[in-house]
Amino acid sequence: MHDPFSDADDPDAQTIAADAFATLSDEQFRAIADFTVDWENWHLPSGRLRWVNPAVHRVTGYHPSECLQMERFPLPVVVPEHRPRMQEVIEAAIAGHSGNNVEFQALHRSGERCWMAVSWQPMHDSDGRNLGFRSSIRDIAERRRLREQLRLHNEHLEQLVQERTARIMHLEEHRQKMERMAALAELAAGVAHEINNPLAGIRNAFSLFKSSLSPEMKYYDMLDLIDDEIERISRITHQMYQLYRPRVQQASRFDLRRTIRDVITLVEPLQNRSRVKVDLRCEAAEPLGDMGPTEVCLREDEIKQVLFNLVRNAIQASSPAQRVEVCLAVRGEEVRIEVIDQGCGITQDVMPQIFDPFFSTKQDVPKQGMGLGLSVSRSLVQAMKGQLNVTSRPGQGSRFTIELPRR
Repeated sequence: MHDPFSDADDPDAQTIAADAFATLSDEQFRAIADFTVDWENWHLPSGRLRWVNPAVHRVTGYHPSECLQMERFPLPVVVPEHRPRMQEVIEAAIAGHSGNNVEFQALHRSGERCWMAVSWQPMHDSDGRNLGFRSSIRDIAERRRLREQLRLHNEHLEQLVQERTARIMHLEEHRQKMERMAALAELAAGVAHEINNPLAGIRNAFSLFKSSLSPEMKYYDMLDLIDDEIERISRITHQMYQLYRPRVQQASRFDLRRTIRDVITLVEPLQNRSRVKVDLRCEAAEPLGDMGPTEVCLREDEIKQVLFNLVRNAIQASSPAQRVEVCLAVRGEEVRIEVIDQGCGITQDVMPQIFDPFFSTKQDVPKQGMGLGLSVSRSLVQAMKGQLNVTSRPGQGSRFTIELPRR
């Protein structure tokens, strides 16, 4: 088979091609222009339309003859908001300048819009006389669509990078916080160990000393105060131990409602001193297997310790005549306990730190501990596969929520 391109480098073939090009008629040139896919225009030096190819009908819905009758063409087939831009293009072309890829929206007869791009350049005859300018207008809807997809993709990637960066920063902050907490907990355990041994000796010696004295002696009532302070030191050292090496208890089956009532009874002296009432509200589930409506299988002593810390904090945050509410809800395999107060609340700048060891908002109040209660409480709840969270609004109170598996 003969290859039509095989003689492309043949000088005789090139001569024949040049002769054929030189003999193209005006009709053949018009056919080339008419069958061009792009929308082509020829404007006179004044800017008036001289000729437009049939492609204009595909883009605008108007026939070439209709376009030739329009004033200031192509402005009537351009969307109103882009006509000033096209007017600048026409003025630049009349001035003899050329341009490329100026984007605008063409207005179809039906009202539809289509994105186009126009390029233009001046035209001259062989003697250099100005013949006006030609413009070529191309449909760029697909290019715009791909560009928009690329923009959205880039935005998505940028968002992912920002999210990953924020996540990495959060993890790094969390790691540093955990390292600080581990170091503090280890230090606390060491201090607790060093204090506990001499404290036990002091307690035993004081007990013997107290038992040998008569209650009628002057200042005998001060001995009870000393005993209370020794007990408070003992509780603090116990909390410091729990912070570093929590004592793992065996789970047992018990009635959670009864346990909460026991805790409320334990804080009655504080209720009376503060004139704050603690109420229990219970939402029991249906019995689960052989378990009663409010029965659970958890570590009861640890539950008591957590609830005691939370209820005591709620009372201390409240004003006289306010109420603290303990809400128990047992639903299926889940348990939720909420301790709600109407007290001073927690400010946003303090909120991220309230579960940190040795952090306390009551540092100006004497005999209020070392800021270990919430940290130990969260550790105990997490050890039982649960969560301890808080929501608060300054001046309106706080809500501590414990969520635990029922077993």
